[in-house]
Amino acid sequence: MEYFKSVRQNSVTEKLEAALTLIGDAGDEGRRIFTRLYAEPARASAQAADQRAQAGASLGPLDGRIVSIKDLFDVAGEATTAGSALLRDAAPAQRDAVVVSRLRAAGAVIIGKTNMTEFAFSGVGINPHYGTPGNALDSSRIPGGSSSGAGVAVARGLCEIAIGSDTGGSVRIPSALNGLVGFKPTQARVPRDGAFPLSYTLDTLGPLCRSVADAAATDSVLAGSVDEALQQCEIRGLRLGVPRGLLFSQAEDAVLAAVEQALAQLASAGAQLSDESLDDLLVQPSRLQERGTLVAAEAAWIHREWVDSQPGAYDPIVLGRIRRGQTLDAASYVGIQQARAALLPSLDARMVGLDALVLPTVPLLAPLISTVQDEDAFLRTNALLLRNPSVFNFFDLPALSLPLARGSGLAVGLMLVGRRGRDRDLLALGAAVETLLKKR
Repeated sequence: MEYFKSVRQNSVTEKLEAALTLIGDAGDEGRRIFTRLYAEPARASAQAADQRAQAGASLGPLDGRIVSIKDLFDVAGEATTAGSALLRDAAPAQRDAVVVSRLRAAGAVIIGKTNMTEFAFSGVGINPHYGTPGNALDSSRIPGGSSSGAGVAVARGLCEIAIGSDTGGSVRIPSALNGLVGFKPTQARVPRDGAFPLSYTLDTLGPLCRSVADAAATDSVLAGSVDEALQQCEIRGLRLGVPRGLLFSQAEDAVLAAVEQALAQLASAGAQLSDESLDDLLVQPSRLQERGTLVAAEAAWIHREWVDSQPGAYDPIVLGRIRRGQTLDAASYVGIQQARAALLPSLDARMVGLDALVLPTVPLLAPLISTVQDEDAFLRTNALLLRNPSVFNFFDLPALSLPLARGSGLAVGLMLVGRRGRDRDLLALGAAVETLLKKR
């Protein structure tokens, strides 16, 4: 998993060949992680990056970095399958997704497309069509979803950075379960053109990687902004709110222990931690959507032509979740949207005196794949995995998952949640917290 460190001083071409060799050596598991490889185009990109490096003409911090993209991003000339069997024979995309174009322009070497939950509709990471990649730390356990292959690819050293989507936690969940950094930006920051949608209201795009520095560099490219160094951030004096209550409930002991250790370390370094009573707001996404969710309703519209004509092409669990979206009436849908719009300023106001919220990314260690085969068990696990991260999609706040020390051998994520539109401030804060946590 650490091969990129050993070849960092070598050429991009050598890095790429090492990655392709690892993917090939992984055999069937490699094919469960990647749904498509771009070996020859990647080789051409790597050679061009090496030539730029020799000429001193770098295109920026992603020039020559080995990057994967989730299987819901358009690449010109090929079908975008979004983890589904339904779209295997779809018409080829006419152009690259905007984020893919921006990666290419930045000199990134796109190695392939990574596997995902069908149509991005779960946080578990199971895919009956293309197979389920095992967790990078224990292949008998779930990878987390929906950006399942993305998380496993980075954690296993098959690429340096992966681009995923996050509607209710789909970047942060696999990051937390595989021991990575995952960043969900404020929604409007990164354009979604050319990304197969799950929810028009809640979809966001962001990176999974090994460091906050890589997340920040990738964020600049995806957002189309001029790369800028993060501002220096000191731990001492940071105002960090801990939303104890709902989002700490039902957490496994190992998760709580790791999070409490991190909180103690932050306090020792001079951060001002305060327990915040926010459950009156944080419970609202669940309460407002008891009769049906925005995601399911919007997915039902997106899939309206297929769910009745080709139901057998779907994963039955995904199909069932989409069909539940058909039951939400228009008045209820509008009511949820109106209530959400009214709620966003309320949480904004409660965070004015804070630099960030700090909490577990997910309350679970990665469960065994064998324990989520039953639909009821799957849905319970999925709901718990999505609970914490999805709250902040609903409130449209930037959120960053950082890996914590693994006493059990499995990964735990610490989520930092910033203020809307203050994405770079959150990344700077995250870089400081990352440095502190590595001192343990």
